[in-house]
Amino acid sequence: MKYILASGSPRRKEILTRMGLEYEILVSEVSEAHGELPPPQIVLELSRRKAEAAAALVKQQGREEEYCIIAADTLVAVDGEVLGKPADRNASRAMIRRISGRAHQVYTGVTLITLPREKSESFYVGTDVYVKPMSEEEIQAYADTGEGDDKAGAYAIQGMFGRYIERYDGDYDNVVGLPAAALAEHLGKFAVKN
Repeated sequence: MKYILASGSPRRKEILTRMGLEYEILVSEVSEAHGELPPPQIVLELSRRKAEAAAALVKQQGREEEYCIIAADTLVAVDGEVLGKPADRNASRAMIRRISGRAHQVYTGVTLITLPREKSESFYVGTDVYVKPMSEEEIQAYADTGEGDDKAGAYAIQGMFGRYIERYDGDYDNVVGLPAAALAEHLGKFAVKN
């Protein structure tokens, strides 16, 4: 079976490569509108949309090999409120202020679809992340690096922001963007039953 990663995220590519999977990238545009769902439901819904869009592209291309599509969506939440990707540096600073000195949650939803059989499975992983109290100067300096500009919650745990992480309860890779351990477990079970 061949694998397709329905994401252009360099971090997800890195994690899949580290897992030893050979894969190709196939990204399609999907709506990220999600209404008033709880964060775990949002990531499940968005990962499903991404996987289904990639599956539709594979079918349009007339491919006949067996594929497993892997799609994921990650978000950051504080008190149940979603912190998306910041619109600008002011939004970055505001988000970092919200998570400074407290815990927040990172959720990643993953959807697997096999083709041509069109079997699917979705799951999510949550990780609690505790950020050290940050001074206004630290918040400003970090936001000004631009590292968090395209990331949910306006930070990258694997980058410079790592120095402000007090601890995390759960899967580190989940915070980066793809829960490797849970994915490996689900791929193993999924391949057997499908």
